[in-house]
Amino acid sequence: MGFTSPWHWAIVAVVVIILFGSKKLPDAARGLGRSLRIFKSEVKEMQNDGKSDTDTTTAQQPTAPAQLPPPAPVAPTNVDAQHDAKSA
Repeated sequence: MGFTSPWHWAIVAVVVIILFGSKKLPDAARGLGRSLRIFKSEVKEMQNDGKSDTDTTTAQQPTAPAQLPPPAPVAPTNVDAQHDAKSA
């Protein structure tokens, strides 16, 4: 006999009703139902966003990345000149 027997579940249900009361249980069930509905709608929205993103990326032609201009030369500062003089 495991924890899945009907008598065990009945005892658990009675303990839950005694702990939380019969007035709080319907409110808790409503809150849980609302939370699950919101969660399901968000998951569907994320799946739809993922599908529309893959559709638009396959329809567009890949473009070459933009080339950056070469960096401008930097004039040596006094600190660089002093360091070069010490190392020589």
